[in-house]
Amino acid sequence: MPQMAPISWLILFFVFSITLVIFNILNYFCFSYSPMKTPQSMNIKMNKLSWKW
Repeated sequence: MPQMAPISWLILFFVFSITLVIFNILNYFCFSYSPMKTPQSMNIKMNKLSWKW
């Protein structure tokens, strides 16, 4: 059974690496975040905090 030539392993490595990089780049830039809407009660105002000690 003949073994695969080293240049073929190198080409396969580059093909799979480039595919992985392109896939990650497309997933990163195609996903859009929606701004989180917080109600007024969730906002912490520092001047309303009063410590009783």
